[in-house]
Amino acid sequence: MRDFVLLRRYRRQWTPKTRHTFRIFVGAHGERLSIDARTAEITNLLKAWGGGDEAALAQLTEHVYPELRLMARRYMKNEVPGNSLQATVLVHEVYLRLVDVTNVEWQARAQFFAIAAQLMRRILVDAARRRGSRRSDGIPLKVSLDESAVLAPESDRSILALDDALTAFASVDQEQARFVELRFYAGMTVEEIGSLTGNSVHRVRHGLRHALAWLHREVNGTDIHP
Repeated sequence: MRDFVLLRRYRRQWTPKTRHTFRIFVGAHGERLSIDARTAEITNLLKAWGGGDEAALAQLTEHVYPELRLMARRYMKNEVPGNSLQATVLVHEVYLRLVDVTNVEWQARAQFFAIAAQLMRRILVDAARRRGSRRSDGIPLKVSLDESAVLAPESDRSILALDDALTAFASVDQEQARFVELRFYAGMTVEEIGSLTGNSVHRVRHGLRHALAWLHREVNGTDIHP
């Protein structure tokens, strides 16, 4: 039910070009695939990966990464003046476009989001670096850790700062760094993160609090105040 609610919500943001892409996809070898064939293929790959077929992961990435990158570029061009889109919203929209939501178990859905979170982080960082957004122009950097990364040029410095800090934090606590990645870049709830990683909700919440406090201090130079 949650997936169908998201689908209705995000459909309002689609452009005519996006709606066309929703109906027709191009396969790896240039053949045109219907939406039914594409979603069936990805759904089967998710099931295969969940069943222990590690080769399916590489194939899934080949499908998900180009779609995420294409949509990210489209939104970052600001087709609508002032338009921006949260990374988590983008991941959900790609999920709804690519996966047969009526025929996917929760674990497969969570696996998809775990892949997409890593890819979304890479896409955001690569795009920000291409724009040379490390320039501060004398303006102090303040990164909000209460919201997901946003696809908009003004947030490039924040995207890079958060990525650098998260990479550094992973050397301190890799598990908690993954909690943050799943929360910020895929929009997964603490319950979903717990189920995917095999941790209790309490452990995930505690880990997120600790990680966000560390990241806030690293990026902004201050502690989080209640």
